[in-house]
Amino acid sequence: MKSRFGVSSNIQSHVANCSSALFFFFSFSTHSPSLAKSTAKTTKPTSTKTTKSSPTSSTKISKASTKTSSAKTEEPTIDTKPNNIMTRVLCVAEKPSIAKAVAQHLSGGQYQTANTSDKYTKNYSFTFNFGPGLGDSNVTMTAVRGHLTTAEFPPTYKSWSHPPPDSLFDAPITTVTTPDCKAIARNIETLARSSSVLIIWTDCDREGEHIGSEIRDAALKGNRNIQVRRARFSNVERGHILSAARRLVALDQRQVDAVAARIELDLRIGFAFTRFLTNNLRGLGGPMGELMISYGSCQFPTLGFVVDRYFRVKNFVPEAFWSIKLVHEREGMKVSFGWARNRLFDRAAVTILYERCLRAREAVVKKVQEKPTKKWKPLPLTTVELQKMATRFLRMTGQQAMTVAEKLYNKGFISYPRTETDRFDKGMNLRGLVEKQFPDGRWGAFARELIEGGRFNQPRQGKNDDKAHPPIHPITCAAPTVLDEQERKVYELVVRRFLACCSDDAKGMATDVEVGYGEEMFAAHGVIVLERNYLDVYPYENWTGTAMLPKFEVGERFEPTEAMMTEGKTSPPSYLTEADLIALMDANGIGTDATMAEHIEKIQERQYVVTVPRGGVGGAGGAEEDNEPPPAAGRGRGRGRGRGGRAARGGRGGARGGGAGGGGGGDGVKEFIPTSLGVALIMGFDRMSFEISLGKPFLRKETELMMKAICEGRSTKQEFLQSNIHQYRTVYHQSSAELNTLKAVSLFTFT
Repeated sequence: MKSRFGVSSNIQSHVANCSSALFFFFSFSTHSPSLAKSTAKTTKPTSTKTTKSSPTSSTKISKASTKTSSAKTEEPTIDTKPNNIMTRVLCVAEKPSIAKAVAQHLSGGQYQTANTSDKYTKNYSFTFNFGPGLGDSNVTMTAVRGHLTTAEFPPTYKSWSHPPPDSLFDAPITTVTTPDCKAIARNIETLARSSSVLIIWTDCDREGEHIGSEIRDAALKGNRNIQVRRARFSNVERGHILSAARRLVALDQRQVDAVAARIELDLRIGFAFTRFLTNNLRGLGGPMGELMISYGSCQFPTLGFVVDRYFRVKNFVPEAFWSIKLVHEREGMKVSFGWARNRLFDRAAVTILYERCLRAREAVVKKVQEKPTKKWKPLPLTTVELQKMATRFLRMTGQQAMTVAEKLYNKGFISYPRTETDRFDKGMNLRGLVEKQFPDGRWGAFARELIEGGRFNQPRQGKNDDKAHPPIHPITCAAPTVLDEQERKVYELVVRRFLACCSDDAKGMATDVEVGYGEEMFAAHGVIVLERNYLDVYPYENWTGTAMLPKFEVGERFEPTEAMMTEGKTSPPSYLTEADLIALMDANGIGTDATMAEHIEKIQERQYVVTVPRGGVGGAGGAEEDNEPPPAAGRGRGRGRGRGGRAARGGRGGARGGGAGGGGGGDGVKEFIPTSLGVALIMGFDRMSFEISLGKPFLRKETELMMKAICEGRSTKQEFLQSNIHQYRTVYHQSSAELNTLKAVSLFTFT
């Protein structure tokens, strides 16, 4: 059949196809130096689906550059194409639940589902218009389940005795696909063969960026010319997902390098020190002979905090102090005046000052001040704050809270739960998020009053912004019936925190009265709460007003109803709770907001520490006697001994098992007590002649700062590894030279 120009339709179609291919070749070669250098190495183009009005065409897509670690991540340029060609796009999420949610939004619910060789992973097929560049595309959405690969040493290094552990600082490392992810990797490789563009939908943090690089590498095995793009998103709300799909960016190779450097360093030092400790301490026999003593660069500093606090409590010696207190009754109210000096540790000095006051007989009002006061509403919610609040108010561990928050995020109820940001972007529609809480019977009326009653206030602006995610906040209203008990608790905390942020500070009126009695000054303070505001929806804080003080006039004199000299004793600090430990880790740069709970969980699994109810260990929290128990002597993992109560045994060892007994805390909060093994390890390393001990946070804090420097382009993976491996190798050789110190402490602790 001839066309109107006298050329057969088959030939015309062929010419059109060739023209399209040439157009793509010259267009994409400008973005792909490797393709521009050689036209002889082009491969057979991949056929893609077309729209109904267009003939089947072939396209050739350039390979995305992945060697960008030294260059700042920039907005990518998507290669354009003729309007009559539909690109095949492969999208890969970090979790199957996210893949399904994204597919639901991009397809408008119109997608086809196919099973894969991995029973947890599905492939979702649909069409979507990505806007300029990609336009209408045939999309396949699939997922991984976290990391696809793992780093490991060759088989020749598997033995614990040979080669020696210090050889692991230089040993070759191979990256292999984990056994349970091989089917997932094959699925990506197969789908990539028929795709022109790969879009990565992993979590937008450093770890997610590295997982994205693993997905990229798997796809490149199937199609070395596939373009790689990255979707940045912080929740799975429909509008947010659609916006992310049309604002694609490049994979951040700097973050990829930072995580890769950390993985290699942790592998080398973890294996080297674990083998060193286990091989050398097993010979001591007893409990040591049954244990694998593992080392982790975050585990040991975390353990160090627990041991340090334990000895601060154990070695605490109460000290007596004295003070002076005034009480005056007026208008039926007893007003207590506190001493400006608070307290002194010299009884004779306080006695002299007290007698001078009594000789004066009358007190003189020096100052009366009445002024508005307020209790600040909370800052927007970060990951660290979420974990701290969960341990204090929800009776969860930080790890449990993060697991539940991940579930809520995957279900689309809250934003991404791993963030350091405590300030909302001014462009966010916070009012719209508040309105979505109207239907909830627990706080819907409060939310409605914020919007319709004109009581909405912009949240406070914190100082932290990780430039990746907003603070944790609710995305939509979740009925209690669709959540389990733990999910309800965490979701309620997130919503109430968010609504509190959008409310106003609590307001009150404060009265301060200062009086002189003899040569000493005393003060009384009273406050009444006028407007509770955010406190009406936020039960995790309280502000209890006292009462307005009776009326006092400047210059008036009165004889105090009571004037007394009081005595007391200092109290020891409490053992660390999980909230305390997370705060210390955060302040010292140990781990990230996403991994702190994991490190705490790990030192419990290794039985370096145990938990007991708060107040369950005698001597802490105000005891007057130094009756601290010895550390718990933990057993090895899987030995059939639980973490139950510990009976008194005398001496240093304590009974085998978990936490110390002796009373019980009634508020559900747990405290950390080190085991004998945990104490031995930290004391042993602290007594060696290190400039920086493994039990202190300084080495790991420096590592975290160097990872941040890689992400910001101020350092490289190679510089990071060279510096850190040198430091840890030096520590290893010093530890080896002073091994007898560690053995001596271990024997002493377990005796």
